[in-house]
Amino acid sequence: MSRPSLSRRSFLKGSAVAGVTAYLAPLGSDAFGALFEDRVLSPTNEAWQLAEGKMRFRLDGIAKVTGSKVFARDIRAKDMPHWPDQQSHAFIIRATRCDHSLKGINLSRLEQAGLMPDQLVTAEDMKRDKIEVPRFFGPDFFLAKGDTAAYLGYPVAMLIYHDFARYRLAKSRIRFADDVVTYGEQTPLPEKPPYGAFRYIRVGGETPFAEDTFSALQETVLYPDFRKRHPVWPEALENGKNTEKAMFYAQQLQDKLANAPDDWLVFEGEYNSQYTDHFAMEADNANCWFDQSKGDMHVVCGTQSPQELVNWMPEVLSNSSFQSRRFFLHPAYTVGYGSKDATIFPYYGLIAALYADGKPVRLANDRFEQFQATMKRHPFTMKNRLAVDRETGKFQVFKQDLTANGGGRANFSNSVAFVGATAAQSIYYMPNSDLTATAIYSRMPEAGSFRGYGTLQTMSATELMVDEIAGQLNMDPIDLRLRNVFKSGMKNTQGAIPAGHLRNEEILHKARNHSIWTERETRKQAYETAHPEERYGVGFACVQKDFGHGAESAFSEVRLTPEGRIEVRNTGAEMGTGYSTGQAAVVAAWLGRAADQVRTAEMEWDDMQMYETTSPYFISQEEQNKSIKDPRWTPLLLQASSASNSAYYFSFPTLEAARIIFRHGLWPAAQEFWQRGIGGGQSAPYVVREENARWEAGHLTARGMEPLSLEFLAKRAHEMGLITGVISHAFNRWEWSRADYEINGRSENLPLDGLAVQYGIGASEAQKALMTSKRGYHLLTRKNPYIPPTQRNNAGVTYYSGCGTLVELAVHTGTGKVSVLNHHTFLECGNTLVEQLVSGQIQGGIAMGIGHALYEEMPLYEDGPGNGTWNINRYHVPRASEVAVWQQTSEILPPLSRTDPPKGIAEVVMIPIVGAIGNGIAHAIGHHFRSLPITPDKIREVL
Repeated sequence: MSRPSLSRRSFLKGSAVAGVTAYLAPLGSDAFGALFEDRVLSPTNEAWQLAEGKMRFRLDGIAKVTGSKVFARDIRAKDMPHWPDQQSHAFIIRATRCDHSLKGINLSRLEQAGLMPDQLVTAEDMKRDKIEVPRFFGPDFFLAKGDTAAYLGYPVAMLIYHDFARYRLAKSRIRFADDVVTYGEQTPLPEKPPYGAFRYIRVGGETPFAEDTFSALQETVLYPDFRKRHPVWPEALENGKNTEKAMFYAQQLQDKLANAPDDWLVFEGEYNSQYTDHFAMEADNANCWFDQSKGDMHVVCGTQSPQELVNWMPEVLSNSSFQSRRFFLHPAYTVGYGSKDATIFPYYGLIAALYADGKPVRLANDRFEQFQATMKRHPFTMKNRLAVDRETGKFQVFKQDLTANGGGRANFSNSVAFVGATAAQSIYYMPNSDLTATAIYSRMPEAGSFRGYGTLQTMSATELMVDEIAGQLNMDPIDLRLRNVFKSGMKNTQGAIPAGHLRNEEILHKARNHSIWTERETRKQAYETAHPEERYGVGFACVQKDFGHGAESAFSEVRLTPEGRIEVRNTGAEMGTGYSTGQAAVVAAWLGRAADQVRTAEMEWDDMQMYETTSPYFISQEEQNKSIKDPRWTPLLLQASSASNSAYYFSFPTLEAARIIFRHGLWPAAQEFWQRGIGGGQSAPYVVREENARWEAGHLTARGMEPLSLEFLAKRAHEMGLITGVISHAFNRWEWSRADYEINGRSENLPLDGLAVQYGIGASEAQKALMTSKRGYHLLTRKNPYIPPTQRNNAGVTYYSGCGTLVELAVHTGTGKVSVLNHHTFLECGNTLVEQLVSGQIQGGIAMGIGHALYEEMPLYEDGPGNGTWNINRYHVPRASEVAVWQQTSEILPPLSRTDPPKGIAEVVMIPIVGAIGNGIAHAIGHHFRSLPITPDKIREVL
């Protein structure tokens, strides 16, 4: 999920951000050990099956099902050590018109009932107290008098109450009142230039494996100027600059489509993907306390990007009139599907605390407020043109113009449009392509990060398009896919070769041979005979989804105690995916069993002394070449937990740290033991190499050596002063950074750009002298570093996971209702960390996809969620009876080998079901829909 970076400063725990000392204390860290993670995570020895080397249940599972305080929404002031017990509450009044200026607010309804707030916060307070919104979020926090709202649901005022009863009554009294916000003179509807646009053009070589004639990776991505809110592209010149060459080739492709030979089918279609709500089960919330006596600001919230809050919130405080000296962030577990990534909501909690008279104040959306205020999925309009050779079925030229509606705040709209365009090819090789994406402003509530992140929209459209083309060519849809499937070593529409072996062809063959597909006509006849009022259909779709942002980074620490306990710390945040469980399991590959302790969302990495400068997406190669000379510089310190990045990217430095402990701690300790005694001990008669090492039921053996337990080896490694702790930092720009490190006198080239090691309790005096960091680590200095060149930003993506879904459905000819009868999913995800978590992602993702295909939809503007009247009485979230919960099956492709890396799959699993349902409906009733969701009303129109 590539996307432009947020502007960040380098930071460390305890560092000064714009004059405010910032601390990030996860609920469970040393700084906050009284409350959280120890109570949330079950003991690993209960969850880990040693004999089978698998997790029995997720570490936070028991806490969740027994109602423990896991999420930020559950935390009250009395739960927080050192906070006052009294809990205040706040809510926000929002504008529901964008065609009149703001006159003011009318609280007479509250005044008459004796329910006036203890504090009222408006734009005038923001101006007086110099509270400015971070630049990323665009418009001010509150609408000022005389101004017109930039979008529906724009905050006008915040009301704070010091007792719950009055707060609750007041909120209920004015919830739907249309006279609370008063408006002045009529104004034109707001208009603004697009948030951005870009264009990817590729002209392939003679074969898919030959050098490209032109591509974004080789040459450039196009970014236009804007005039009167319309993009202006460079002049087309064959021998001009790269941007002009790009337009020359774009014109050539356009001419080919306009003057196609007779043996080409040029398909044209406009596809529309709707505006939807995240409907995260944990609505946005924050509980904050400003300790006026000390100048300390405490924030408890659920967030996918704690590093952003640690950077930006202190800046908000330091620029204000409030005398804040220290900032404490306590990120809890959350679930958000992207809604808690770069969201403005926690900043309103911060503001509430500043005006709450020194009392803790809770700002928490109910479901009405969540619909009105939280980020949404971008609605897309996609104009597709695809030229196909009629005889061979081979795709020739693909052109797409997509528009992503970002609503009233830019958020990640540019990035979502970018990712959608780079994913539009789906699983197909496109020898020539011209993909244009524009992210536009509108007055609807903002759209932002959301599971699928643009790819749900574009790949669903591509899958619907391919089936319709197959019909026009009178060709089996899976056969058409097989003729065009993207194979290993081919280039994507950006000109990059994806990582590893692509297995979509394998998925297509499995689907073609599955009984749902082979028996579809027989089943159709039988079902329709038994149900004459319904039409039966089978649909299929297959996609490959990128995982990662294009600039991924993470810190990870793995420590082995003398008693053999494994402790892991990592920067990723738990979002309900089972991330902490996966981190516990991943170290077993090198340490023989799961970690005993896992701490997530950790930001205390001062041992590494690392820093960043310019955004990794925009840094020039010249600046990178200069910066790399400092061994403590990295392109990016930390990355948000999103883009399906936990299984692969966040696990990568954890695995590398565990590997170093094994190679420089456990393995030497085992060798020393096996070689004890006369003649070289038990190992001398055999040839025992490191590659022979195997963990069996928690014991290390190799080539018939005596099995040794982890506890035994840990004790010996400590006594020998070997490496027993590692902190690693890794950076990925569609490939990993590398550097040489000297470890115990031996140079090793590792895929890390930062490394620190800790020696056991028996370390020599010389070793102890090197462990000078706060946590007792020896910080190593990298040599001969390799940071992937900045040009690789243009690759768009190199990491993919593939997924295909077959669906059986029935369409009622009278009502138009679609019933999903059954579905089967094929998923390729490398080696699974915890198979049950993958299964859960498949089931949950498919339910979300069914909702997108059939049910979920909102109007964009005045009748939509921005008016504050939306809830699930008007928004259809799929129920268990609508997702074939008891019939569904899935199949995870076995890895190619036990060395396959795990892949990010949280997003890809929700996408193919959307196209499969659309294609199944076409099989049932003979009509191809191009606009989602496919509702009963739309079906009745064509029936």
